[in-house]
Amino acid sequence: MLEWYHYLLLIAVGFAVGFINTVAGGGSLLSLPTLIFLGLPAPVANGTNRVAIVIQTALATAGFKSKGISTYPFNVYLGISAFFGSILGAWIAIDVKGETFNRILAIIMVIVVLIIIFKPKMRLEEMQERLTGKYLWLSIVAFFFFGIYGGFINAGLGFLMMLFLHFVNRMNLVRVNATKVAVVFIYMLSALAVFAFNDKVNWKLGFILAIGNGTGAWVASRFSVKKGDGFIKTFLIVAVIVMAIKLWFFG
Repeated sequence: MLEWYHYLLLIAVGFAVGFINTVAGGGSLLSLPTLIFLGLPAPVANGTNRVAIVIQTALATAGFKSKGISTYPFNVYLGISAFFGSILGAWIAIDVKGETFNRILAIIMVIVVLIIIFKPKMRLEEMQERLTGKYLWLSIVAFFFFGIYGGFINAGLGFLMMLFLHFVNRMNLVRVNATKVAVVFIYMLSALAVFAFNDKVNWKLGFILAIGNGTGAWVASRFSVKKGDGFIKTFLIVAVIVMAIKLWFFG
């Protein structure tokens, strides 16, 4: 039996998760343990978390849109590809636990930080976005596999998507985030449907968590546009390091 303060905790955690997920990624590494702490079995916590993410990414997308930041139709192409990958990943997640991926994910996160810190600077003429032709098809294929992991557990995937979009498609970090949240919204719908079909969603706690997630996402989407790439890069590096340490040493 949950007490009233448990719901307040869930909303507070949700706000932090929504902000973190929108500006960087890895917020589910905070919300999933919280849901398990409140008594949900791991598969149900995984499914319940998807309710909040759907609402979080919908509001984040709206927040970016309100500031004039949109990458349509590129984001839709990637979202549809990830949508089908997510169906496969979610079905796997119904029976398989995701903890075995934690250390691998921690290593990937450290690699992400090293690339962000030591990447060679691009000249201005090289910064033109690459959203069509072979780069579009490369992105569509990559995001199908991102979708599989997103459907499976999703935690930490935002970092990898940001890395890919920034270096392969050469998008600035504000537009990267706008693309990321739109893509996650699309593929998370299929993952949530699979979890719901298998009765692995606690809708009450999911919507309570979503109050925090959605608010944090809306604030972060508008705030990050105002602050620009410098703020996002700093936040991203700090978030990656913290999440990698958590995964490696604390599982």
